[in-house]
Amino acid sequence: MSDRSTRQPRHVVISGGSRGLGKAIVQGLLDAGYRVSTFSRNSSEFVEGFAGREGFHFAPADLADGPSVSAFLKSAEALFGPPYALINCAAIAVSGLLATTSEDSIRKLLLVNAEGTLRLTRLVVRRILSARSGGVILNISSISSLRGFTGMSAYAFTKGGLDALTRALARELGEQKIRVNSIAPGYYDTDMSHSLSDTHKQQILRRTPLGRLGSPEDVVGAVLFFLSDQASFITGQCLVIDGGSTV
Repeated sequence: MSDRSTRQPRHVVISGGSRGLGKAIVQGLLDAGYRVSTFSRNSSEFVEGFAGREGFHFAPADLADGPSVSAFLKSAEALFGPPYALINCAAIAVSGLLATTSEDSIRKLLLVNAEGTLRLTRLVVRRILSARSGGVILNISSISSLRGFTGMSAYAFTKGGLDALTRALARELGEQKIRVNSIAPGYYDTDMSHSLSDTHKQQILRRTPLGRLGSPEDVVGAVLFFLSDQASFITGQCLVIDGGSTV
């Protein structure tokens, strides 16, 4: 799965790589020999620990702010060349019944998860196309796009759109040797899940055959597989990693 054997390490751009699932993916990519560029709204102890490390680039940028994302991509490309892959990981979660969710919360959710992700993907796809060497788009979706969960309607709306984008882009970019897939994690032990009540967590555990919440590291292997040449004939697919909770 590693690209250590290639003459030039492949450059991967990942949004939201400073914490949670993004943090684990960044670590896995670096361990596998990729060059990694990542951004988030704020820095963290994790990314600061990699300051000056060869093959790693972090800069603050807000997915909801187009100019800051464009500036980040320019700085990343100046360091490592055109990206081979994009991992759309950054997202915000809004929970609560749709009828009582504020318009401001919905607006922020759509601005980041939908518009921001679409804008970033467009900018990176242009760079991959210009390089004419193929590449990978990998979207981090959610089981909320596949199953109904009370209080997650707005969030599920954005993740369902991401899976639809995966299928459409796979068709659109296949001739250019760009593969597009998504990974749908279940409930994971990250900052996003810390707000769950003990009762809710117990309900999740009861309907999960493997009997535990996932860890961010559970997703890393699948990410490395989709980026590798071993997945060269896979596109337009969504892989569910949820301990069996949706079976």
